[in-house]
Amino acid sequence: MNTSNFSKSAKHQKAVSIAFKNPPYFTGRHFKILAPHKWFLRKFKRDLDTEEFTKHYYKEVLDKLDPRKIYEQLGEDAVLLCWEGKDKFCHRHICAKWFYKELGVRVTEL
Repeated sequence: MNTSNFSKSAKHQKAVSIAFKNPPYFTGRHFKILAPHKWFLRKFKRDLDTEEFTKHYYKEVLDKLDPRKIYEQLGEDAVLLCWEGKDKFCHRHICAKWFYKELGVRVTEL
């Protein structure tokens, strides 16, 4: 499994959006269950508080999911996409850490 962003990998054969909203040109699979909720996404864009966002992302999204089930549904060769650039804070990197912490699966950025 890998992570990337829409601008780099939207046309990747195994691309899976985990964003709240996709760009109009994206035609791949949308796995909205891993998308951040709108209210704390807006709060993050306003406050830029990464610690607060991470706390809410775990509480509102990841803590409610079975990591093994999610990994199996996505597939080991999935490329998880969202909007942010490679070196920017984003929830796809939080997901990558979650898979490693919970399953020992290394998810790397393309």
